[in-house]
Amino acid sequence: MQGVVGAEFANSEMGVKSVYILHDKTAYGQGIAEFFRQKAEELGMSVLGFEGTEEQANFDSVLTPILAANPDLVYFGGIYSQGGLILKQMREKGITAQFLGPDGLDSSEMASLAGEFVMDMYFTTTAGPLSLFPKAGQFIADYEARFGEQVQPYAAEGFDAMNICLNGIAAAIEANGGAMPTRAQVAAAVRATADYDGITGMKTFNEIGDLTVAQYFVKQVKSSDPAEWGAAEVVKVLDIPAPATK
Repeated sequence: MQGVVGAEFANSEMGVKSVYILHDKTAYGQGIAEFFRQKAEELGMSVLGFEGTEEQANFDSVLTPILAANPDLVYFGGIYSQGGLILKQMREKGITAQFLGPDGLDSSEMASLAGEFVMDMYFTTTAGPLSLFPKAGQFIADYEARFGEQVQPYAAEGFDAMNICLNGIAAAIEANGGAMPTRAQVAAAVRATADYDGITGMKTFNEIGDLTVAQYFVKQVKSSDPAEWGAAEVVKVLDIPAPATK
């Protein structure tokens, strides 16, 4: 869904007419890139290239064709460890295209690697800023006291996920008469979660474990200081029902 969200945002909000797509050849990065490409083509954008790379340092070979193609946007499906260097080397090479990617780029390391060039880039994510959630205040204080750093992306979602798992285990034990439940019984109990009131809002799952309605965020980076990564601005919020299960 992040690929779809990214393509729709690029089309409607960024004014993108042409895009060059890169990915890291992983199931995550290439998968998102594929769905971005499908939606981009559906929306009438011109896809000028679709390239995968496992390179970790020098991206000249994939950036040279992008410079020649001169797209409006470079979309990267992958992780910040590659993405930060790709963005930096893009700018150093003279590529002025806008830059967009998924939540694999959502890390302060992205700013550390790309430096000043990280300013104004966009990324999609399902990890909303904790300022949106009224119950997050105590979690923020406890996290910073425990780890001595700002709350990292998906920390609060991870906390909610673990509590949902623990509740599922407890429910499965109870339903099993106090005996140790099977993995399948725990999975069924977790999928039966309805209206779990967590730090990051209410959670209800369908029969295959997807949230019945999930929130997606598009953020824009507003500081090249890694310490200010959490200040990225939310520019779009979308509530999207789970994909069809059949």
